[in-house]
Amino acid sequence: MRILIVNDDGIKAPGIRKLAELSMQLGEVWVVAPKSQCSAMSQRITLFEDIEVTPECYDVDGVRAYSVGGTPADCVKVALEFLMPEKPDVVFSGINSGYNTGIDILYSGTVGAAMEALANGIRSFAFSNKNDTSWETVDAYFISIVKELLDENLSMDRIWNVNFPGCKLSECKGILRDRIPAKHQFYQDDYVRTNHADGSFSLRSKGVMTEKAEEGTDISALLNNFISIGSVRCAALGYQKD
Repeated sequence: MRILIVNDDGIKAPGIRKLAELSMQLGEVWVVAPKSQCSAMSQRITLFEDIEVTPECYDVDGVRAYSVGGTPADCVKVALEFLMPEKPDVVFSGINSGYNTGIDILYSGTVGAAMEALANGIRSFAFSNKNDTSWETVDAYFISIVKELLDENLSMDRIWNVNFPGCKLSECKGILRDRIPAKHQFYQDDYVRTNHADGSFSLRSKGVMTEKAEEGTDISALLNNFISIGSVRCAALGYQKD
């Protein structure tokens, strides 16, 4: 299997290295990721500016890697058009540092890159973890989850969205499937305002974590130390003319 790996946290992020390392057990791996942090860019692409593409020495044996001076969606476009000699069988996006759940899915560059792959007719997955320091649960479950989901006949207007709770393996309660996005953000808006002498002001978002969610949702699963698996539909690809 030929795998393209992208992310929104940047080429140096621990999560993409972990994803590349685990994916080597499944096939041929290419990493094409933003040169710098690109979280919350959704499916934005670069227009009217140059996009720099640079070969990278990657510390996972057998992985071919490039950094891109653009967005997560740019990385998919560049990989398909200019880097990979053949189309990948699947695109893995992540592993994001922080959940992509609920309304936060709309902002996510991780999900945006997966959607870009889907728009090009490639099966795609978005992976996220609570943080980028605890990998026990990811290590234990990743391969079996991917193999299971690859066997599923998911329609080509949807991506898989997999979130790991970031807890110790002994505290993980297992997997909850068919989770739907909660109707609110996991990272609630909480802006710190600074007023300036000229009457202007600046805002900095802190993103306070929620403590509750409806049953059956992705956020509820994670708050209770379950792995959350669900699918996210691209409305544009699901459109059918009458």
